[in-house]
Parts: sequence; structure tokens; C-alpha cells
Amino acid sequence: MNIEFGNAALEELYTKGATQDHQYKRLPKDIVKRYVKVVNYLKAARRLEDLFFIKSLHYEKKKGDLRGVDAVWINDQYRMLFHSSPNEQGIIVNALIFEISKHYE
Repeated sequence: MNIEFGNAALEELYTKGATQDHQYKRLPKDIVKRYVKVVNYLKAARRLEDLFFIKSLHYEKKKGDLRGVDAVWINDQYRMLFHSSPNEQGIIVNALIFEISKHYE
């Protein structure tokens, strides 16, 4: 899957394991490590449907206020939110990661 990052902080967190962005700089190290692992799962997936088979991700299409947003678990407390888009054949192979959110906050 083709991965893009919605902001520089998320890309820096993935490539360097840390960022100075106030929103993400206080994330626990184990969450950052797991975030990198989840992004690697997305990169390895040939298309969105491949994520269904990785049960630990708990992939879901959000509803309500987050309609049109895809989410996967980083752990039981943190979620990674992204937008997916199809290629010219209609197969969803692109992901734009835009946020790591703490669930229920």
C-alpha cells in the first residue's frame, strides 16, 4: 500500500522514532514502537482488504462524526486514523495517515 503522512510530525515519528511536535512528543516509547509496526503493516499490505486478516489491528471504517475515516489500533488505548483511496481499478491501495488519537478522549 502507498503511504503518505498528513503532517511532518507523523512522518518524523515514523522515520526517527521521535518528534518535537507538541501533540506527539510525549507519546510513550512503546506506543511509538507499535506505531512504526502498524505503519509497516500498512506498507506491506497490497490493498486495504489485507488488513482484515491482521486481527490485532481491529480495522474499522468509522461512522458518525468521523464518517469516511479508517482506523486501526496501535494498542488498546491509541488509534491511528487515516483516509484510504482507490487506484484507477478501484482497488484501495493508498493511505493518508493524519492522526494518532487516544481512544475515548
